[in-house]
Amino acid sequence: MSVDKTADSATEKHEGTTTTSRITDQEKELAANAYQAFMCASYEQCLQCLGRLQELSKDDYKITLNKAVTEFYKSGQTITDNLKQTLNQLKSQVHSASEEMDGLDDVENSMLYYNQAVILYHLRQYTEAIEIGEKLYQFIEPFEEKFAYSVSFLLVDLYLLTYQAERALHLLTVLEKMLLHGHNNKNGKASETSNNSYKENANQKVESGGQLEAAKSKIHQYKVRSYIQTKALKACKREIKSVMNTAGNSASSLFLKSNFEYLRGNYRKAVKLLNSANISEHPGFMKTGECIRCMFWNNLGCIHFAMGKHNLGMFYFKKALQENDNVCVQLSAVSSDQGKKFSGRPMCTLLANKRYELLYNCGIQLLHVGRPLAAFECLIEAVQVYHSNPRLWLRIAECCIAANKGTPEQETKGLPSKKGIVQSVVGQGYHRKIVLASQSAQNVVYNDGQSSAIPVASMEFAAICLRNALLLLPEEPAETKQENGSKAPCQLGTIESNSETRETCSSKSHEGDKFISAPPSSPLRKQELENLRCSILACSSYVALALGDNLMALNHAEKLLQQPKLSGSLKFLGHLYAAEALISLDKISDAIAHLNTENITDVSLGISSNEQDQGSDKGENEPLESSGKQIPQCYPNTVTTARSMMLFNLGSAYCLRSEYDKARKCLQQAAAMVHPKEIPPEAILLAVYLELQNGNTQLALQIIKRNQLLPSLKITSPDVRKKPVFHSIQPMQPIQMPAFTTVQRK
Repeated sequence: MSVDKTADSATEKHEGTTTTSRITDQEKELAANAYQAFMCASYEQCLQCLGRLQELSKDDYKITLNKAVTEFYKSGQTITDNLKQTLNQLKSQVHSASEEMDGLDDVENSMLYYNQAVILYHLRQYTEAIEIGEKLYQFIEPFEEKFAYSVSFLLVDLYLLTYQAERALHLLTVLEKMLLHGHNNKNGKASETSNNSYKENANQKVESGGQLEAAKSKIHQYKVRSYIQTKALKACKREIKSVMNTAGNSASSLFLKSNFEYLRGNYRKAVKLLNSANISEHPGFMKTGECIRCMFWNNLGCIHFAMGKHNLGMFYFKKALQENDNVCVQLSAVSSDQGKKFSGRPMCTLLANKRYELLYNCGIQLLHVGRPLAAFECLIEAVQVYHSNPRLWLRIAECCIAANKGTPEQETKGLPSKKGIVQSVVGQGYHRKIVLASQSAQNVVYNDGQSSAIPVASMEFAAICLRNALLLLPEEPAETKQENGSKAPCQLGTIESNSETRETCSSKSHEGDKFISAPPSSPLRKQELENLRCSILACSSYVALALGDNLMALNHAEKLLQQPKLSGSLKFLGHLYAAEALISLDKISDAIAHLNTENITDVSLGISSNEQDQGSDKGENEPLESSGKQIPQCYPNTVTTARSMMLFNLGSAYCLRSEYDKARKCLQQAAAMVHPKEIPPEAILLAVYLELQNGNTQLALQIIKRNQLLPSLKITSPDVRKKPVFHSIQPMQPIQMPAFTTVQRK
């Protein structure tokens, strides 16, 4: 959508609506000359005609509106502040507001409202712009056809930017009927009278065949963007063919087709389509407000993220950030008027800065690469703009958790790290003492006395982030309503961290499927909200345990286990966290009930991949490329391994009640389920404790020296896994973001 249509329509509207019986021939001639000069880009001559016209009709505010629009174009669309101020003054002058548009008088003022909606669109105030656009659409029948199309396309754009694809598709269907089938009723309710009137004036409404084809191509591109948002790939495939037939191999059509192939899992083909786009022919961000190079690198980063090539994806995101920074530097050099916020550069460039969307992508990518501190720095900057996104607060908390788990990166920063069984050796020879490391993570201070509110990758700050995430979630997900935030992303795609998604948005989604906004990623629908709540509760319980807040940890764990749709992996974590909190509260019997191995029947993530969800949309003869992306497993990946971990913890609980025989039995059963090399250090320390209780000091020393359970302590099993995946007794909620979107160009 461009401001050209605003100015053209404003001038046309002035000429058409003010030409009544009271207008003299001189005024008609001046109005016609002003319009002709404006269409020829002779803005100085147009202003002269409008000035003379204003002397004859001083009370007509529409002349002031046309002068403001003409001056705006004369300045190269750089005096946005002046235009905005003039529109606000004119709105006050006519004593009307968009909420009061309920009569024919408001139809006369429609051009004023439309211009305001265009300004709000470029200022990213989409909610207010949609409100005005929907009011205008109610009175669209008396409008000229060109202006009606402008209002409709603006509203479609706003719907797509706020993820209301269903409404956009409905409006596009009406537009297509208006354009191709001659329905004069703009609301889609055609009558015989309107059809006859349209057939008689068909040649007058369509100025040329070229304009008709351009409108068709625009509608097809909007439909593709809508189908991409709803993941309706079958319908999208049909529209993609229409786009390629009408727009050819233009950059916009190739970007859309690449996005389509990306959603289907054909990543190599998506990369090939991006590389085939001739981005050098793009007019430039000063004319369109789009940095196509920035979007190109961002799309490559998203595709390689989906392929599991995170380091390469991070390289492309850095390239996109560099291009975006170059654009911002050039815009700063162009802006000369420091006193006005939006003036000094073309209005379309107000949407050019995509820094925070790119930082969001970089943060998620760095989290997968294993650099939580660098990811924290990116996400903490992005959250300053997208502070209403609960999913983003969860990712920041995951950065804090990962930074305090003992990665090589955090060890260089002096943060606490996980230690081995033997902490140090004191003395020599007969007097040598072995100091065992403490496995307790309770009451540990991570922030060195600093305030917990200071953005530091600490567990205290993680607790604050998780509390923010919970507060942003609605109490009853089924009753959540859409919230169109003013910070919704425009055009630039982001890695959507839908780690909690078990059912991706499909073509079955409809307008009744309510959701809340989560910019810059896609909105959260009902099922995603439930999954996100489970992930936040699991992380909250883990963080509370690390901080020694056992009551809060137990509260979060119990809430987690009460969730109606809980994946097997999070159910496993919920029982473990609840048991640990109960043990710390000296409620051993209740903890033993949670550590029952019968509680664990499944440890799956419960997340279906894009390929599984969309497999029915793929052609029979089209080979599917396997995704290299792997979801990290930060917990046992089999029920057997999970139950062995439960038994290790159950043995610890029995030890606290001095039931050493039961503890030894649990240790033996658990050791028989896993490979000897996969026995966790906590289990070895448990065996040492049991031997010391029995007075077997020499055997305890042998266990420590060998760092493994002795054959006499474990039962050999004929079915020993060769390549198991096993982690510590206190597993962490994994970081997983399998679904994302790419850049969509208009």
